[in-house]
Amino acid sequence: MKLMQPKPTEDIPLGNEWVYEVKYDGFRSVLLWDEEHVSLISRNGKDLSNNFPEIISFCKEKKAIFAEFLPIKLDGELVILNTELQANFSLLQQRGRLKSIEKIKHASSLRPAHLLCFDILEIKGKSFTKEKQSIRKKKLKELINLLYDNSSVDWDNQLGFIEAYTQIEEILPKLQDHLGEGIIAKRKDSRYIEGKSHSDWYKIKNWRTLTGFLTKFNQENGYFDVSIYQGEKIVSLGKFKHGLDGEALETIKTLLRTKGEKQGNLYYLPPAICVDIHCLGVHEGELREPQFKQFRFDLQPDQCNVSQLQEALSMFPSSIELTKQNKLFWKKTGISKGDLLLYLRQIAPYMIPFLQHKALTIIRCPDGVHSESFYQKHMPDYGPAFIAGGRSGDEVLLHCGSVEALVWFGNHGTIEYHVPFQLMNKKTPIEIVFDLDPPSTNEFNLAIYAATLLKHLLDQLHLISFVKTSGNKGLQVYIPIPENSLTYQETAQFTQAIALLLEKKHNDIFTTERLKKNRNNRLYIDYIQHGKDKTLIAPYSPRKTDKGTVSAPLFWSEVNESLSPDMFTVINVVDRVKQKGCPFSGYHQARQKQQLDLLNKFLGSSKE
Repeated sequence: MKLMQPKPTEDIPLGNEWVYEVKYDGFRSVLLWDEEHVSLISRNGKDLSNNFPEIISFCKEKKAIFAEFLPIKLDGELVILNTELQANFSLLQQRGRLKSIEKIKHASSLRPAHLLCFDILEIKGKSFTKEKQSIRKKKLKELINLLYDNSSVDWDNQLGFIEAYTQIEEILPKLQDHLGEGIIAKRKDSRYIEGKSHSDWYKIKNWRTLTGFLTKFNQENGYFDVSIYQGEKIVSLGKFKHGLDGEALETIKTLLRTKGEKQGNLYYLPPAICVDIHCLGVHEGELREPQFKQFRFDLQPDQCNVSQLQEALSMFPSSIELTKQNKLFWKKTGISKGDLLLYLRQIAPYMIPFLQHKALTIIRCPDGVHSESFYQKHMPDYGPAFIAGGRSGDEVLLHCGSVEALVWFGNHGTIEYHVPFQLMNKKTPIEIVFDLDPPSTNEFNLAIYAATLLKHLLDQLHLISFVKTSGNKGLQVYIPIPENSLTYQETAQFTQAIALLLEKKHNDIFTTERLKKNRNNRLYIDYIQHGKDKTLIAPYSPRKTDKGTVSAPLFWSEVNESLSPDMFTVINVVDRVKQKGCPFSGYHQARQKQQLDLLNKFLGSSKE
């Protein structure tokens, strides 16, 4: 199956004749769907249907919606999403290699794939390839809108739509914040032409630039090994060959002859020649799509190390000079300020949606969690404009709505991020939260039991709920609600009624008593904290604890006896969400789907 392919370029085409789409890191795939069959075919003609059964079954479930348009042929990218703009290619590769039906079924239930469509090739069996790109895109959007109205990813639908933006500024900063793969530029009036014999589609990669030193050259296949220092040990980053030509290649050949040790087809080099490599990342000893960029004769090999590598892969904002990264912020666990900054940059796409458009209260620990700390909620004189929120009297509130802001806060020693339950300068909540606070971590099982009972009650009220650790010793249960759907008076009535109900049924282990001395080692169900302008620790925020714990979103299936509050730290949470996915990925989407009829009836009955 021959598909239209984008041509690589380093320069983004600009002008009114261009639109821009996110390039996801996945498998290019075509969905073939007729009255009898649904199949998913890769760019090289491989049938992927068996390895991604969730796509096929989803289409079959939705057949009635699309019946009048069949047969259709859709062009798209098959992905396993971390965020709306970042895909997990390594997990997709793993799925593609699976042979066992049971393993495929299990993998698809844990991390379901999406087919994100960007073009329509046939509808009702009629070819659309001669139509302009803008017309094809409009028709595709109408088709996907039969499933949902939102143009962004819908976590409950396996078919998605890749939006086209008319201005590069609308999408490029978001893509960079999410550490996405790149951009596709498309000419609005272009037809669908097989292959690359066109000047209408271009791909621009969001390169990470890594620095290492050359250690080996294979004369037979032309590949170089590039390595870095891990402590005093030399470790390989991977191999590359593309991008080295002309004068650069002649330079390296001369260096090989003078500095290299030849053994058969291999030249071995001592750590000496530093280079910059463009790539999309490093995974299991391999560089993703590596290309030589330039020699770095200004560097010494010992400057090419793991710390420098992690910083380069994280793509920190160039506007912020990171300082004192070696300073220990959590001395008991050896977690440094640098570790914190890496965590904040990597977790940013998951964390920022819960900070955006809300007033922010922070706890700063400039010298670590065991030294002096202080709260801050207003803009300091030296604060940059990108951390400014709305006004409160004569003061400007803090706000964190970008990677730049989050990294700035971290660079200034911010450990904790607390937010209210309403948007900036609004009067009504957009979520209801129960804070389940046991006497200590030793009674964490009480929080597990309380959360389980609370989930059962909320399910009976047909409310979609989410759960996370507090990052300290308890759990917090969230119910997203539409803006302006309930007042704080109504949510207070609800949280109090539920808390009292749980206390009445289990007054030996639960309490609503605010005074600690009167709780008698019972779990405190804090319903009073849910009020206007009161705050709670944000999802994914680090905590000022000994172990560098994080307020970590959980899957409800994880709320069991094996759960522990110190399982989730700034060291392991990023890998966790990349491997397992974000348990709060559908949080904001759930807000619009939340059914409040039974909750309102409950409020009515609780007044009586």
